[in-house]
Amino acid sequence: MAWIGKFIGGTIGLTLGGPLGMIAGIAFGNMFDHAGEEGFNNTTEGTPYFQQNARRSGSRSDDRKMTFFVATFSMLARLAQADGDVSEKERRTVLSFIDNDLRLDYVSKQAALNVFNTALTNSGTVDEFATQFYQCFAHDQAQLQIMVDILFRVGVSDGMLDIKESDIIKRVVRIFHFSESYFDAMSRRYGGASISEGSYTVLGLTSKASDDEVKKAYRKMSIEYHPDTVQAKGLPDDFVQVATKKFREIQDAYDTIKRERNIK
Repeated sequence: MAWIGKFIGGTIGLTLGGPLGMIAGIAFGNMFDHAGEEGFNNTTEGTPYFQQNARRSGSRSDDRKMTFFVATFSMLARLAQADGDVSEKERRTVLSFIDNDLRLDYVSKQAALNVFNTALTNSGTVDEFATQFYQCFAHDQAQLQIMVDILFRVGVSDGMLDIKESDIIKRVVRIFHFSESYFDAMSRRYGGASISEGSYTVLGLTSKASDDEVKKAYRKMSIEYHPDTVQAKGLPDDFVQVATKKFREIQDAYDTIKRERNIK
């Protein structure tokens, strides 16, 4: 079983390439090494996408899903290491994200934790992870913003975003070619912006936007961030919950502004 596990893990790594490929190769290689001991299901029916991908030649969509999955937990590992040590509280924060936001099944959860733990103990900077992610999703702004949103959500879920965590997210934002004002707006939103101000931030606007600009932004984002749309472009199935939350925030933000401005 061991050599098959290493082969499968290595194949995944070669498919992704770069620093994320290295993390994937080690994480999934180790996972399949212990598949028998853990009692994982060896049939493809009902198994998570990454397990199915390991058994066949991956399509471009599969590769993008794998990139999103591995990049998420690799960058969360670097976020948890922002102050040097990874505390139990930070580990519980990541576990909460896996259980409550993503609601991963047992095998996918083990895969996520394997990637997270592998990233903690291996090389690859957050800049390198973010750069490889950007190269894959450069033309899908929704995917890039969902990743930033995930980093903010997990970063503040323990009560606050400290300076070092903020610096890591700011570097990711720059690599994704978002503006400084975008980072500032997201920081205000997750730092406790007013309901009204936060609604404009969700739509990528300020309160100075015209009614027509509000309507245009809403129509564009409601299409781009629809769970079916982002999933079709490479969002892993397990992350649909995150996309759904984002989509609902867009709906709620528009409803709030409509009521405030009496937009028909």
